Amino acid sequence: MKLTDSRAVGSWSFAPATPSTIGGCAFHGIRYRPVLRLKRFRSVALASLLLMTACGRAPRTSLSLPGSEEWHEFQGTWTAAGSRTIMRLGGDRLASIAHFEGSLLLAGASRPGVGFRSEAILLNDSVTGLVGRAIWTDDKGDQAFSELRGGGTATDNKIVGTFMGGTGRYSGATGTYEFSWRFLLETEDGTVQGQSIGLNGRIRVDSPGKTPVAGGPRS
Repeated sequence: MKLTDSRAVGSWSFAPATPSTIGGCAFHGIRYRPVLRLKRFRSVALASLLLMTACGRAPRTSLSLPGSEEWHEFQGTWTAAGSRTIMRLGGDRLASIAHFEGSLLLAGASRPGVGFRSEAILLNDSVTGLVGRAIWTDDKGDQAFSELRGGGTATDNKIVGTFMGGTGRYSGATGTYEFSWRFLLETEDGTVQGQSIGLNGRIRVDSPGKTPVAGGPRS
């Protein structure tokens, strides 16, 4: 919209700069006269100052979690699909590298968000266990990073994630979460799909300069 002619938008109008326009906002019903009484001049100056402040003030969006120094507990379900390459190390020992992408839905009164896109890269050895990295991305594009470790075997399928910061509202994030994993689909060409079982944890964002407090999911 060109700001040349006066056009009303709500209770404001945009007009060319005139003696009755200050800071791009038009003041209706106020006319400057050569002589003004001191009291009226003060009233006009005060009104102008208030309106100029209102015109120049832009809304700010917080980039931190509400109550950022508090723990935000959550439960949820993580579903993902991807590809896996398996290497046989003799006998029953296997090693694999997998890349997963999927979605994460969280529940709980203090959850940090409702839905996230997820990505994870995993290296698993059926003897030494699993290590990996994961990224959760919320609907605003802010990301939480975490490290994954676990037994990675049929008898010990528990995986623990440890938050290690992020971007935006998750900068400085700490906390942990845990879950077990079950495969819903495994094909010969390496395509896999799975879902978490019993995912729960908690997260907090510490103020700059504060020493992080170790935390983890409640049993």
